[in-house]
Amino acid sequence: MMPDPVSRGDILIVDDTPDNLRLLSTMLSEQGYDIRSVMDGATALMGVQAQPPDLILLDINMPEMNGYEVCQHLKENANTRSIPIIFISALNEAIDKVKAFAIGGSDYITKPFQAEEVLARIENQLTICRLTQRVEQLATLEERNRIARDIHDSLGHALVALNIQIETTLALWQDHPQKAYGFLVEAKQLGSDALSAVRESVSDLRSQPLQGALFETAIATLMQEFQQSTGIRPTYHIELTQPTSHALNTVVYRIVQEGLTNICKYADATAVTLEIHASASGLSLLLEDNGKGFWVNEPRTGFGLKGMQERTAKLNGQLHINSKPGNGCRITAYFSLQA
Repeated sequence: MMPDPVSRGDILIVDDTPDNLRLLSTMLSEQGYDIRSVMDGATALMGVQAQPPDLILLDINMPEMNGYEVCQHLKENANTRSIPIIFISALNEAIDKVKAFAIGGSDYITKPFQAEEVLARIENQLTICRLTQRVEQLATLEERNRIARDIHDSLGHALVALNIQIETTLALWQDHPQKAYGFLVEAKQLGSDALSAVRESVSDLRSQPLQGALFETAIATLMQEFQQSTGIRPTYHIELTQPTSHALNTVVYRIVQEGLTNICKYADATAVTLEIHASASGLSLLLEDNGKGFWVNEPRTGFGLKGMQERTAKLNGQLHINSKPGNGCRITAYFSLQA
């Protein structure tokens, strides 16, 4: 028995015209694609939720729910927004290209279908999608390596400090037991702090930063968790008029996460402000608190500042940290969205 050929991709065709479904299904099946087909938008949405395809061919002019509406529903869902959508329209039908791309469409084809064009446009979108997934996998691996290094560095510093405390305790134990006891209490606290920091880092290492959520939702969750931990109600505003990549979203999420962790642990702040804006030119970030501040140039561990700088530099961004004792901390970052 011959083994089944490897599928070139799972494609969902959505069109209310049976002849179009048969023609496209036959054409693509012969080229090695796995094909599913439905005749209305509502059924398409249910099918995508049950089994997300690699690509969707979507007719624009359908009754009850047109292609634009179907596309908008899919792009609003974090689990389906990355699926490439190629719109289908008849040659004599008006297609609003601006709207098609604005709501998340990747491309479009017209009827009557030209087999070579249809196959080329499909394979182009699938290739882009595969490359994007590969880049995201590499970014995730790099992020995990960075966190692992941070665990190594911070744990190393903590163990050195802990060893000094224990050595001092042993030296004082016979002649100055009260002083020795004080150093032993500090050593215990150092050990507890180090263990807590390692647990947090391991949790970050195991999890996906955005956990499949929309970027805005993930940031809002961070702010809610910060409020629950500190009792401080932060002020934040997110305005994204331009789509941003998974890699950029991950970096911005991590900067905000590290910044909020520092405020929670060290700042003794009473007010926190976060602003994120993305336009056609770039994305800007501001995270500010009114806490006790610190000297930025002083060497320190556990603040995640090096990680912020490395993540920003990887995307050719600009990061500035302004702080001094008594004046809080202001973190600003900018990432260009120009090609």
